[in-house]
Amino acid sequence: MAGSALQSPDEQYLAAVNRADEMARLQAQAQRRKSMLIYGPEGAGKTRLLQNLVPTQPFALYVAQMRSPRDLMLALIQDLRALAKRELRLPANPQALSTSSLKGIVHRALDEFPFLLVLDHLAGPSRVATGMIKELHYYGRTPVYFAARTPHMEDVGALLPMCADRSEKLEISNLSPSVAREFAKREAERTALWASNLEAVLHSLVDWSEGNPGSILQMLKMATLPRYRMGDQIKAHVLYLDYRMGRR
Repeated sequence: MAGSALQSPDEQYLAAVNRADEMARLQAQAQRRKSMLIYGPEGAGKTRLLQNLVPTQPFALYVAQMRSPRDLMLALIQDLRALAKRELRLPANPQALSTSSLKGIVHRALDEFPFLLVLDHLAGPSRVATGMIKELHYYGRTPVYFAARTPHMEDVGALLPMCADRSEKLEISNLSPSVAREFAKREAERTALWASNLEAVLHSLVDWSEGNPGSILQMLKMATLPRYRMGDQIKAHVLYLDYRMGRR
């Protein structure tokens, strides 16, 4: 990170965990009105990054999850209403309108204001939904930020042309081992998690998670449950096996 030599260790840690470099890049991209594909493993922090970005952008429309074209349109109209743009004419009961009518309302809003679309948890949209996103993008008129686990998944392949070059793709990686260890330690302290073998447990959780913050948080939460305790110790290996098998 630029200027990191001037930062204290605590400031460097917070910058790494809060994705300061990635945030700065997203904000610069938004200022340039360019689209962006944000990709990385589940739990790496894509959603947190996007949710932290949205309040910094006065015209950002955030869609947490999209299951269908209609869901997308309704979510966008709900966000348009929250932005309280008096100049926009929004229906009192959008649920009663057809998807085509909803799309027309959203298109008119995009024509009037420099909105940025932020589409999170993009997983397996239909061809119709993908086509609708392309229509909203309209050859770069409205930048679209969309998140996926990899840049090669079928669900984003049709949307990649919106990101014209490498500068419009941002990988969110797991934390480095040193940052992940500090993250696990601080989260354990924040939640008052204690065990006589806590230090060894945290070391194992970081290794098992490969530095994935979402996995670390989930396993720390599991460590508070009685079934993973034996006296004053945490049964880390049993916890990990259950985590891998989805018993959370």
